[in-house]
Amino acid sequence: MTRTIHLSLDINGRRHELDVEPRVTLLDALREHLAMTGTKKGCDQGQCGACTCHVDGKRVLSCLTLAAQVEGRQVSTIEGLAGENGDLHPVQAAFIENDAFQCGYCTPGQIMSAVACIREGHAGSDAEIREYMSGNLCRCGAYNSIVAAVREAAETAR
Repeated sequence: MTRTIHLSLDINGRRHELDVEPRVTLLDALREHLAMTGTKKGCDQGQCGACTCHVDGKRVLSCLTLAAQVEGRQVSTIEGLAGENGDLHPVQAAFIENDAFQCGYCTPGQIMSAVACIREGHAGSDAEIREYMSGNLCRCGAYNSIVAAVREAAETAR
């Protein structure tokens, strides 16, 4: 018999009720139980950053975070980043402007990390951006464009 727990998760400003096994990660709750597939499953070991989300404004690797750990906290995913009217977030727009993606698989995690990078004040130089973003891997090697996009979005935010 599989035991489940009931969770009320606040994701992108909306409450979601779900029953899951206690060991379900935030990543799997998002993708498999709530059909929010923007957050990607890359390595499933916390090494690639493709699953980056925000919990209470701080970036987390959702593959290493149990869904039960975020109950009562504010979760933000790539789906909730654009404005309600559909306007892109400045980081999303900068990624497009700077061709900061190729295959696009890592892009949601890169964007979520970039938003946190700027918000936390780690975008003062290209070296600082590279260091802060180093937990997000891009198999296509779009790193120079990613740094340029973060720099541009940070300048827009100032």
